[in-house]
Amino acid sequence: MRKILVSLLSCLLLIPMVGCQEKPKNEVIITKMPPKKAVNKDTLKVGDYSQSRDVEWVGSVYTVEVNRQADASLPIVKDDSGQRYYDNSILVRVYRKDGSVFFKRQFTKKDFDAYVEEPYRKNGVLLGIVLDKAEGDFIYMAASVGSPDKSSDEFVPLVVKISRMGQVGISKDTQLDAENTGDFPERVEIPDDEGV
Repeated sequence: MRKILVSLLSCLLLIPMVGCQEKPKNEVIITKMPPKKAVNKDTLKVGDYSQSRDVEWVGSVYTVEVNRQADASLPIVKDDSGQRYYDNSILVRVYRKDGSVFFKRQFTKKDFDAYVEEPYRKNGVLLGIVLDKAEGDFIYMAASVGSPDKSSDEFVPLVVKISRMGQVGISKDTQLDAENTGDFPERVEIPDDEGV
């Protein structure tokens, strides 16, 4: 009987050992993905604006008027999230003191193609053009082409020069902060407090 008890106890001791085998490890880590930015299905505008400023230049007072509007005739652009935006066209007019038009030109992003990289040509918009200063034979204006997303700070700063003969010169702004007179923001865009 003693042999039966020893055999039975041995079996009872083996049963828990068999049941305690190590389980295979699962190395899959489950985390929550951040939600994707909701994309509005409508095509958005950066914002229309108008600005008029007087400036003393070549012995007289001129009025520089800038009007930016979303232009449905231009190709639609998309930001990084896939949101669609209208590109802008900007009308710049310079009036003489007597009210006659000295300069008038409609600018689009295409006017700046030679000065911006491919990503901005494809998915950027013409953000703005504003008067910087009048000096010597030129009126200097700051311009920018960049991301239409207002939360982005991606843009290319540019300079538009209008000569006293009405000729236009465009270049990259290589001294954005060095000679900033405080008359214009780094990202040339006027707040859309006048409506979208």
